[in-house]
Amino acid sequence: MREIISLNENWEFYKGVAQIPENEDGKEVVNLPHTWNAEDGTDGGDDYFRGDCLYRKVIEKKDLPKADKYFIEINGANSSADVLVNGKNKAHHDGGYSTWRVDITEELTDSTEIAIVVNNAPNDHVYPQFADFTFYGGLYRNVNLIAVNNSHFDLEYYGGKGLVITPTIDGKNAKVEVEVFVKDLTDGQKLVYTIYDKQEKEIDKIETTDTKVAFEIKNVHLWHGRKDPYLYCCEVEIVNGDEVLDNVCSRFGCRSYKVDPENGFILNGEEYPLRGVSRHQDRKGFGNALLLEHHEEDINFIMELGATTIRLAHYQHDQYFYDLCDEKGLVIWAEIPFISKFLPNGVDNTISQMKELITQNYNHASICFWGLSNEITMNGADDPALIENHKTLNNLVHEMDKTRLTTMACVSMCPMDADYVRIPDVVSYNHYFGWYGGTTDMNGPWFDEFHAKYPNQPIGVSEYGCEALNWHTSNPTQGDYTEEYQAYYHEELIKQLFTRKYIWATHVWNMFDFGADLRSEGGENGQNHKGLMTFDRKYKKDSFYAYKAWLSDEPFVHLCGKRYIDRVEDVTKVTVYSNLPEVELFVNGESIGKKTAPDHFFYFEVKNVGESTIKAVAGDFSDEGTIRKVDEMNQDYILKEKGAVLNWFDVNAPEGRFSLNDSFGNILSCFRGKLWALGLLGLVKKKMKAKPKTDGEQKSMTDGMDMKGIMPMLSGFTVLRMTNMIGMVGISFTKEELLKLNKKLNRIRKPKNANKK
Repeated sequence: MREIISLNENWEFYKGVAQIPENEDGKEVVNLPHTWNAEDGTDGGDDYFRGDCLYRKVIEKKDLPKADKYFIEINGANSSADVLVNGKNKAHHDGGYSTWRVDITEELTDSTEIAIVVNNAPNDHVYPQFADFTFYGGLYRNVNLIAVNNSHFDLEYYGGKGLVITPTIDGKNAKVEVEVFVKDLTDGQKLVYTIYDKQEKEIDKIETTDTKVAFEIKNVHLWHGRKDPYLYCCEVEIVNGDEVLDNVCSRFGCRSYKVDPENGFILNGEEYPLRGVSRHQDRKGFGNALLLEHHEEDINFIMELGATTIRLAHYQHDQYFYDLCDEKGLVIWAEIPFISKFLPNGVDNTISQMKELITQNYNHASICFWGLSNEITMNGADDPALIENHKTLNNLVHEMDKTRLTTMACVSMCPMDADYVRIPDVVSYNHYFGWYGGTTDMNGPWFDEFHAKYPNQPIGVSEYGCEALNWHTSNPTQGDYTEEYQAYYHEELIKQLFTRKYIWATHVWNMFDFGADLRSEGGENGQNHKGLMTFDRKYKKDSFYAYKAWLSDEPFVHLCGKRYIDRVEDVTKVTVYSNLPEVELFVNGESIGKKTAPDHFFYFEVKNVGESTIKAVAGDFSDEGTIRKVDEMNQDYILKEKGAVLNWFDVNAPEGRFSLNDSFGNILSCFRGKLWALGLLGLVKKKMKAKPKTDGEQKSMTDGMDMKGIMPMLSGFTVLRMTNMIGMVGISFTKEELLKLNKKLNRIRKPKNANKK
């Protein structure tokens, strides 16, 4: 009978080496899950360690169960790894997010040394290489030893279970095809297939030597998303007489679905709007080496939000999290890390990672979409090799899984007319109008245009969002990183996207702030702060509750701006979110009125005198905070860049003249501003050419980009913010250069119609 033994404890860890050094210099003892980038991968500077690290452990045969075969199971080694047993190289694996196994039976001795060399250094053939997140290195998921009989379910085919379950709905019944992949069955052995209901009651059983059987479940209980995530279980045993030699089991759900270009996602014949979030798998202090309780906490927050879907970006996530999605009834988009920049030498890796993703996750009821790629056309959508790679992946998915749909996330600049956009079954776009460029009101019309032009192609939103930290203002503006602007942005996007039911899915970028060591934005370097919650999961930003008001049935009321106490204005705006029909606001115990809001966003004008206690009441629920009248803006609320060459308040900004504190879009509104911008573009290009590059360097993501196309997208940002953002790709400006640019801007008069953004 199969036994699984955890090998997570007491590994020797050596950083920066592929061989154990003499005298074991630098040895640490660590437990798994483990990453060597938990700290340096989230502190900014794009200087986190990327290279070889070695994990070593000795296992004693006397401590192992008796078996015919022994396999090491590695559930996540980022991004490439070699397994050595007693010094002999047994296996190499490229791809940091999937399960893979190594047969160590022949090398097993009384005392066996297991060494795993893990490498996350840049290269030209393993995805991901260029992306806006940290590529944490390490054995960051569980490592096990699996002991099995000679006759066993296949452990070596792309990391799967050797068990494939395909349910299809036929009226009130379900046909359930079950296929297994076995090794070394002998005469007299048979397979016993059993189906159980959610209460573990046996429904049906088949005993046979066939590796493929079919069941019928009459009056099937459907898996119906969050409303009713009902799961069955299938167990298959290899039996010899009365002895069970090996067994595998998997839960599954019976459901039907489709995507209608007019009505969105249809689950079991009913409209079921997919409104949700994207999720990265890391958190503060842990990197990607998450514990089970972290996964549980994450999904509970997502459930509280009211989401019906998650895009699990940009790679295969932990099996435990997919299990939780099955149990909670969330509809999942699962994808491979084919992202940002096409690698001609990485085609085979996209295929192997896709095979692993599907093979290992085929039985999950929650997964309805396989993602082919993300923003892969940043350098253009016309490369024949890139298009062929996508067609190959799309065909592979449909060959391996005839029940699910393919999708992909297109970068905003990708033309909606591109042939590339027509490849998958459904498509989504990453748009940041109102953050990286344009204005919030551009989002809905863009999708209307796509829908009108391609009415038979389902269109969704795979990413949208903006960054917010603990900065505050009563006059939120695009690019200011305040919690107030993020709340405003999401109010506007919710109203535009959620009311267009043809949009087949919406996924906020992102549920949680996440590590991106190359970033230097918002005053806290090394993170992307677009999350609805902070990196440590300790704080729900106001925008979290905007979604809860639209999506959750759990009654609540939330007073926004509780971290924004000191305010200079005489009358201040107070915003309340609730899914209840009416909100009453009290100031120092006195009601200032009741309001209704069909959009769930309630706005009040409050006199700001002295210190006031503000209380919002909706039904039986209340929330309260404090505001205080001050004469000058609290400097703790104002963005100050960490390590910035210049901050906005150091910039000379004469009245009626442009400065680095003006938005790029406003500067482009006049002829002299356009000439100035061309000079800036020339300086950027000069710096790009002068920047030394290393083969496979992450920052070379800018190579081949159309900077003329990128710059206008950033039109909502001030020039100072843009120069800081360009620093993320290794192009920096000195203080003298910035002051010189500002001096030139000061010579340009603002047009009368130049509106601040």
